[in-house]
Amino acid sequence: MALEAAGHLSEETLSLWKREQARLKALLVDRDTEAWQRDPAFSGLQRVGGVDVSFVKGDSVSACASLVVLTYPELEVVYEDSRMISLTAPYISGFLAFREMPFLVDAVHRLQEKEPNLMPQVLLVDGNGVLHHQGFGIACHLGVLTGLPCIGVAKKLLQVEGLENNAAHKEKIQLLHAGGDTFPLMGGSGTVLGMALKSHDHSTKPLYISVGHKISLEAAVRLTHCCCRFRIPEPVRQADIRSREYIRRTLGLSGPPVPGQERNQKGPKSKAHPKGGSAEPAEENRHPEDPSKGPGTDPEAP
Repeated sequence: MALEAAGHLSEETLSLWKREQARLKALLVDRDTEAWQRDPAFSGLQRVGGVDVSFVKGDSVSACASLVVLTYPELEVVYEDSRMISLTAPYISGFLAFREMPFLVDAVHRLQEKEPNLMPQVLLVDGNGVLHHQGFGIACHLGVLTGLPCIGVAKKLLQVEGLENNAAHKEKIQLLHAGGDTFPLMGGSGTVLGMALKSHDHSTKPLYISVGHKISLEAAVRLTHCCCRFRIPEPVRQADIRSREYIRRTLGLSGPPVPGQERNQKGPKSKAHPKGGSAEPAEENRHPEDPSKGPGTDPEAP
């Protein structure tokens, strides 16, 4: 694991990753492709999925990849696949998908083989879509490789193309009064890369929604809001909770599961934020590409 420990990649491999990313990006579809997406009530949508990768405390290699499928609009879990994995690729900014994606794609393929009738009609991904340095984040990658509509749901703003979490941005957040309120995230090129969404009436921090694949930004934002019982949409929240519980059971860890503990890609995890504590504790960036998953964000929090 010298490569992992060093966090470096050969120029040859990085070049291959860049070419593959560009090839897949050419296949990206950023519009609605399904009839249910264009229906104001999402009629015809029956199953929504969520994916998450959670790390073992103190270990940046051992992790658990989870895929869950929920009914819609009831948001009840009908399928779960959690599996321990060993990551072999290092984290390289802008290329998170090459570290985690093979395991998530495998989970989708297992579902297709075991329970094809439970295949989700859309996947919510804990990360970014086109709101990304190369315009092709992990939600885009998963969508193109599986052919499923995908939505990027990030908890923190990726500062790309001139977007900054500065005073002006924070002022816009203060103007989000009710669940469902939004404002556009416009890059320096004048392109809207995503939307900031107040997902719950009592949430003080927005989610950052971007297109992954085969869905419009408008439909992605509306559906994400419809999936929120708390601040985090239920498919992502359940994948996070269940991946952490699976780690706890597998490793024989004592104590209850702690869904408030966010994963940390680059190193050991910080202490979990206990359920029932402060609703929205201080957050730290996980890494430059996708700071949405830094330690301390509570998926239970509204």
